[in-house]
Amino acid sequence: MGEIVMAIKCTHVPSMLISEQPGPAQGCRQAAIDAERELGRRAVELGVDTFIVFDTHWLVNAGYHINNNAVHQGNYTSHEFPHFIQDLPYAFPGNPELGRMIAEEATAMGVKTRAHEVASLDLEYGTILPMRYMNPEGKIRVISYAVFCMKKSLDESRILGEALAKAVARSNCKVAIVASGSMSHQIWENRLVEQGFNSISREFNKQVDLRALQLWEAGDWGPFLRMLPEYAQYCTGEGKMHDTAMLFGALGWDQYQGKAEIVCPYFESSGTGQVVVSLPVEGIPLSARGVCMEMPVS
Repeated sequence: MGEIVMAIKCTHVPSMLISEQPGPAQGCRQAAIDAERELGRRAVELGVDTFIVFDTHWLVNAGYHINNNAVHQGNYTSHEFPHFIQDLPYAFPGNPELGRMIAEEATAMGVKTRAHEVASLDLEYGTILPMRYMNPEGKIRVISYAVFCMKKSLDESRILGEALAKAVARSNCKVAIVASGSMSHQIWENRLVEQGFNSISREFNKQVDLRALQLWEAGDWGPFLRMLPEYAQYCTGEGKMHDTAMLFGALGWDQYQGKAEIVCPYFESSGTGQVVVSLPVEGIPLSARGVCMEMPVS
Protein backbone atom coordinates (compact mmCIF):
# COMPACT_ATOMS: atom_id res chain seq x y z
CA MET A 1 0.00 0.00 0.00
CA GLY A 2 1.35 3.38 -0.98
CA GLU A 3 1.34 6.49 1.14
CA ILE A 4 1.77 10.24 1.08
CA VAL A 5 4.74 10.86 3.38
CA MET A 6 5.33 14.58 2.76
CA ALA A 7 3.16 17.58 1.89
CA ILE A 8 4.74 20.89 0.87
CA LYS A 9 3.68 24.40 -0.17
CA CYS A 10 6.62 26.19 -1.77
CA THR A 11 7.87 29.10 -3.79
CA HIS A 12 9.30 28.84 -7.29
CA VAL A 13 10.26 32.48 -7.86
CA PRO A 14 12.71 32.90 -10.78
CA SER A 15 14.91 35.05 -8.57
CA MET A 16 16.00 31.83 -6.85
CA LEU A 17 18.02 31.07 -9.96
CA ILE A 18 19.38 34.62 -10.10
CA SER A 19 20.32 34.23 -6.44
CA GLU A 20 22.77 31.49 -7.42
CA GLN A 21 24.63 33.68 -9.89
CA PRO A 22 27.28 36.38 -9.39
CA GLY A 23 25.87 39.89 -9.37
CA PRO A 24 23.91 42.33 -7.20
CA ALA A 25 21.15 39.76 -6.47
CA GLN A 26 23.46 36.92 -5.50
CA GLY A 27 22.24 35.25 -2.31
CA CYS A 28 18.92 37.15 -2.25
CA ARG A 29 16.84 33.94 -2.11
CA GLN A 30 19.29 31.75 -0.22
CA ALA A 31 16.82 31.10 2.61
CA ALA A 32 14.26 29.70 0.15
CA ILE A 33 16.89 27.61 -1.64
CA ASP A 34 18.16 26.20 1.66
CA ALA A 35 14.60 25.40 2.76
CA GLU A 36 13.82 23.46 -0.40
CA ARG A 37 17.13 21.63 -0.20
CA GLU A 38 16.27 20.68 3.39
CA LEU A 39 12.92 19.31 2.27
CA GLY A 40 14.73 17.32 -0.41
CA ARG A 41 17.03 15.89 2.25
CA ARG A 42 14.02 14.89 4.31
CA ALA A 43 12.42 13.28 1.25
CA VAL A 44 15.45 11.06 0.76
CA GLU A 45 15.47 10.21 4.46
CA LEU A 46 11.78 9.22 4.29
CA GLY A 47 12.28 7.08 1.20
CA VAL A 48 10.21 9.25 -1.15
CA ASP A 49 10.22 7.71 -4.62
CA THR A 50 7.88 10.17 -6.37
CA PHE A 51 7.31 13.93 -6.21
CA ILE A 52 3.88 15.04 -7.44
CA VAL A 53 4.03 18.75 -8.26
CA PHE A 54 0.97 20.98 -8.64
CA ASP A 55 2.41 23.52 -11.06
CA THR A 56 0.73 26.94 -11.17
CA HIS A 57 2.84 27.85 -14.22
CA TRP A 58 1.34 25.23 -16.50
CA LEU A 59 -1.55 27.18 -18.06
CA VAL A 60 -4.41 25.32 -19.75
CA ASN A 61 -7.77 26.55 -20.99
CA ALA A 62 -9.89 23.53 -20.05
CA GLY A 63 -9.62 20.19 -18.30
CA TYR A 64 -7.17 18.60 -15.89
CA HIS A 65 -3.86 17.46 -17.31
CA ILE A 66 -0.85 15.51 -16.06
CA ASN A 67 2.61 15.45 -17.61
CA ASN A 68 3.04 11.70 -17.29
CA ASN A 69 6.18 11.10 -19.33
CA ALA A 70 8.50 8.27 -18.33
CA VAL A 71 11.41 10.70 -18.64
CA HIS A 72 11.34 14.49 -18.23
CA GLN A 73 14.36 15.99 -19.94
CA GLY A 74 15.03 19.27 -21.65
CA ASN A 75 16.73 22.64 -21.79
CA TYR A 76 14.31 25.23 -20.46
CA THR A 77 13.96 28.94 -21.23
CA SER A 78 11.03 30.77 -19.64
CA HIS A 79 8.69 32.59 -22.01
CA GLU A 80 7.61 34.75 -19.07
CA PHE A 81 11.07 35.70 -17.77
CA PRO A 82 13.69 34.75 -20.41
CA HIS A 83 16.12 37.21 -18.83
CA PHE A 84 15.90 35.23 -15.55
CA ILE A 85 15.66 31.61 -16.74
CA GLN A 86 17.35 30.55 -19.95
CA ASP A 87 19.00 27.35 -21.20
CA LEU A 88 18.37 25.59 -17.88
CA PRO A 89 18.91 21.84 -18.26
CA TYR A 90 16.73 19.39 -16.33
CA ALA A 91 16.36 15.61 -16.22
CA PHE A 92 14.03 13.60 -13.95
CA PRO A 93 12.45 10.16 -14.28
CA GLY A 94 8.65 9.98 -14.34
CA ASN A 95 6.10 7.56 -12.91
CA PRO A 96 3.58 6.82 -15.68
CA GLU A 97 1.88 3.97 -13.83
CA LEU A 98 0.94 6.19 -10.88
CA GLY A 99 -0.04 9.08 -13.15
CA ARG A 100 -2.46 6.83 -15.04
CA MET A 101 -3.97 5.63 -11.76
CA ILE A 102 -4.53 9.21 -10.59
CA ALA A 103 -6.24 10.12 -13.87
CA GLU A 104 -8.46 7.04 -13.60
CA GLU A 105 -9.48 7.83 -10.02
CA ALA A 106 -10.17 11.50 -10.74
CA THR A 107 -12.21 10.74 -13.85
CA ALA A 108 -14.22 8.12 -11.93
CA MET A 109 -14.97 10.80 -9.31
CA GLY A 110 -16.36 13.13 -11.97
CA VAL A 111 -13.30 15.27 -12.76
CA LYS A 112 -12.11 14.37 -16.26
CA THR A 113 -8.32 14.10 -16.13
CA ARG A 114 -5.88 13.20 -18.87
CA ALA A 115 -2.41 11.74 -18.23
CA HIS A 116 -0.21 12.62 -21.21
CA GLU A 117 2.81 10.59 -22.28
CA VAL A 118 4.11 12.85 -25.04
CA ALA A 119 7.87 13.24 -25.35
CA SER A 120 7.62 16.83 -26.62
CA LEU A 121 5.52 17.93 -23.61
CA ASP A 122 8.02 19.85 -21.50
CA LEU A 123 7.93 20.79 -17.83
CA GLU A 124 7.28 24.34 -16.66
CA TYR A 125 9.44 26.19 -14.17
CA GLY A 126 6.89 25.76 -11.40
CA THR A 127 8.07 22.14 -11.44
CA ILE A 128 11.66 22.56 -12.61
CA LEU A 129 12.79 25.05 -9.93
CA PRO A 130 11.49 23.20 -6.83
CA MET A 131 12.89 19.96 -8.25
CA ARG A 132 16.23 21.65 -8.86
CA TYR A 133 16.58 22.04 -5.10
CA MET A 134 14.50 19.17 -3.69
CA ASN A 135 15.63 16.60 -6.23
CA PRO A 136 19.09 17.83 -7.25
CA GLU A 137 20.47 14.46 -8.34
CA GLY A 138 17.38 13.80 -10.43
CA LYS A 139 16.86 10.33 -9.00
CA ILE A 140 13.34 10.70 -7.55
CA ARG A 141 10.48 10.32 -10.01
CA VAL A 142 8.37 13.36 -10.92
CA ILE A 143 4.74 13.80 -11.98
CA SER A 144 3.58 17.32 -12.88
CA TYR A 145 0.01 18.66 -12.90
CA ALA A 146 -1.33 21.60 -14.89
CA VAL A 147 -2.84 23.76 -12.16
CA PHE A 148 -3.53 27.13 -13.79
CA CYS A 149 -6.83 26.73 -15.68
CA MET A 150 -9.24 29.60 -16.23
CA LYS A 151 -12.35 27.40 -16.15
CA LYS A 152 -11.66 25.05 -13.22
CA SER A 153 -13.46 25.27 -9.90
CA LEU A 154 -11.60 24.97 -6.62
CA ASP A 155 -14.02 22.23 -5.64
CA GLU A 156 -12.96 20.17 -8.65
CA SER A 157 -9.35 20.64 -7.59
CA ARG A 158 -10.23 19.49 -4.09
CA ILE A 159 -11.77 16.32 -5.58
CA LEU A 160 -8.66 15.78 -7.69
CA GLY A 161 -6.57 15.90 -4.51
CA GLU A 162 -8.84 13.25 -2.98
CA ALA A 163 -8.46 11.12 -6.10
CA LEU A 164 -4.68 11.46 -5.88
CA ALA A 165 -4.72 10.15 -2.30
CA LYS A 166 -6.84 7.17 -3.37
CA ALA A 167 -4.50 6.37 -6.25
CA VAL A 168 -1.43 6.61 -4.05
CA ALA A 169 -3.06 4.23 -1.57
CA ARG A 170 -3.57 1.71 -4.40
CA SER A 171 0.07 1.98 -5.45
CA ASN A 172 3.29 0.89 -3.78
CA CYS A 173 4.74 4.42 -3.89
CA LYS A 174 6.02 6.76 -1.21
CA VAL A 175 4.95 10.19 -2.39
CA ALA A 176 5.70 13.82 -1.59
CA ILE A 177 3.02 16.24 -2.84
CA VAL A 178 4.21 19.74 -3.68
CA ALA A 179 1.91 22.74 -4.14
CA SER A 180 4.21 24.99 -6.18
CA GLY A 181 2.96 28.54 -6.00
CA SER A 182 2.96 31.77 -4.04
CA MET A 183 0.59 33.04 -1.39
CA SER A 184 -0.75 36.35 -2.79
CA HIS A 185 0.41 37.10 -6.32
CA GLN A 186 -0.16 40.68 -7.48
CA ILE A 187 3.02 41.40 -9.45
CA TRP A 188 4.07 45.04 -9.65
CA GLU A 189 3.03 46.98 -12.74
CA ASN A 190 5.74 47.14 -15.35
CA ARG A 191 7.13 50.60 -14.53
CA LEU A 192 7.64 49.60 -10.88
CA VAL A 193 8.60 45.93 -11.14
CA GLU A 194 12.38 46.40 -10.99
CA GLN A 195 12.36 48.65 -7.94
CA GLY A 196 9.83 46.28 -6.33
CA PHE A 197 12.12 43.26 -6.64
CA ASN A 198 12.08 42.66 -2.86
CA SER A 199 8.70 44.10 -1.90
CA ILE A 200 5.00 43.32 -2.08
CA SER A 201 2.62 45.39 -4.20
CA ARG A 202 -0.31 45.64 -1.74
CA GLU A 203 -0.20 45.86 2.04
CA PHE A 204 -3.65 44.23 2.12
CA ASN A 205 -2.23 41.15 0.41
CA LYS A 206 0.64 40.94 2.86
CA GLN A 207 -1.62 41.13 5.88
CA VAL A 208 -3.94 38.43 4.50
CA ASP A 209 -0.92 36.24 3.73
CA LEU A 210 0.39 36.61 7.27
CA ARG A 211 -3.01 35.86 8.77
CA ALA A 212 -3.31 32.76 6.58
CA LEU A 213 0.07 31.53 7.80
CA GLN A 214 -0.99 32.13 11.41
CA LEU A 215 -3.97 29.83 10.79
CA TRP A 216 -1.66 27.25 9.18
CA GLU A 217 0.75 27.26 12.10
CA ALA A 218 -2.16 26.89 14.54
CA GLY A 219 -3.72 24.10 12.49
CA ASP A 220 -6.92 26.12 12.25
CA TRP A 221 -7.94 24.74 8.88
CA GLY A 222 -11.69 25.37 8.92
CA PRO A 223 -11.45 29.18 8.77
CA PHE A 224 -8.63 29.05 6.23
CA LEU A 225 -10.47 26.72 3.87
CA ARG A 226 -13.66 28.76 4.17
CA MET A 227 -11.74 31.90 3.22
CA LEU A 228 -9.76 30.24 0.40
CA PRO A 229 -12.09 31.20 -2.50
CA GLU A 230 -12.12 34.89 -1.53
CA TYR A 231 -8.41 34.80 -0.68
CA ALA A 232 -7.65 33.51 -4.17
CA GLN A 233 -9.89 36.17 -5.70
CA TYR A 234 -9.01 39.29 -3.74
CA CYS A 235 -5.29 38.57 -3.36
CA THR A 236 -4.84 37.35 -6.94
CA GLY A 237 -3.71 33.88 -5.83
CA GLU A 238 -1.23 32.30 -8.22
CA GLY A 239 -2.99 29.87 -10.52
CA LYS A 240 -6.16 30.88 -8.63
CA MET A 241 -4.72 28.78 -5.77
CA HIS A 242 -5.75 25.49 -7.34
CA ASP A 243 -2.48 24.03 -6.09
CA THR A 244 -3.58 24.75 -2.51
CA ALA A 245 -7.03 23.21 -3.07
CA MET A 246 -5.40 20.04 -4.47
CA LEU A 247 -2.96 19.92 -1.57
CA PHE A 248 -5.62 20.03 1.11
CA GLY A 249 -7.93 17.78 -0.87
CA ALA A 250 -5.21 15.13 -0.70
CA LEU A 251 -4.75 15.72 3.04
CA GLY A 252 -8.42 15.37 3.94
CA TRP A 253 -9.53 19.01 3.63
CA ASP A 254 -11.17 20.13 6.88
CA GLN A 255 -10.43 16.73 8.47
CA TYR A 256 -6.68 17.44 8.35
CA GLN A 257 -5.24 18.04 11.82
CA GLY A 258 -1.57 18.84 11.30
CA LYS A 259 0.15 22.14 12.05
CA ALA A 260 2.34 23.82 9.46
CA GLU A 261 6.09 24.17 9.85
CA ILE A 262 7.42 27.34 8.22
CA VAL A 263 10.71 26.12 6.74
CA CYS A 264 11.51 29.39 4.98
CA PRO A 265 9.99 32.54 6.53
CA TYR A 266 7.57 34.62 4.50
CA PHE A 267 9.26 36.97 2.05
CA GLU A 268 8.24 39.51 -0.58
CA SER A 269 9.28 39.19 -4.20
CA SER A 270 8.31 41.36 -7.19
CA GLY A 271 4.96 42.21 -5.65
CA THR A 272 4.12 38.71 -4.38
CA GLY A 273 4.14 36.89 -1.05
CA GLN A 274 6.26 33.75 -0.86
CA VAL A 275 6.98 30.97 1.63
CA VAL A 276 8.18 27.39 2.01
CA VAL A 277 6.00 25.27 4.31
CA SER A 278 6.01 21.63 5.39
CA LEU A 279 2.68 20.08 6.39
CA PRO A 280 3.09 16.96 8.57
CA VAL A 281 1.30 13.82 7.42
CA GLU A 282 2.24 11.41 10.20
CA GLY A 283 -0.80 9.70 11.61
CA ILE A 284 -3.18 11.04 8.96
CA PRO A 285 -5.24 7.98 7.95
CA LEU A 286 -6.02 7.59 4.26
CA SER A 287 -9.58 6.81 5.33
CA ALA A 288 -9.91 10.45 6.42
CA ARG A 289 -9.35 11.51 2.82
CA GLY A 290 -12.27 11.42 0.47
CA VAL A 291 -14.82 12.45 3.12
CA CYS A 292 -14.32 16.19 2.77
CA MET A 293 -17.02 18.81 2.90
CA GLU A 294 -17.87 20.48 -0.40
CA MET A 295 -16.59 23.97 -1.06
CA PRO A 296 -19.06 26.76 -1.83
CA VAL A 297 -17.01 27.98 -4.79
CA SER A 298 -17.04 28.09 -8.55
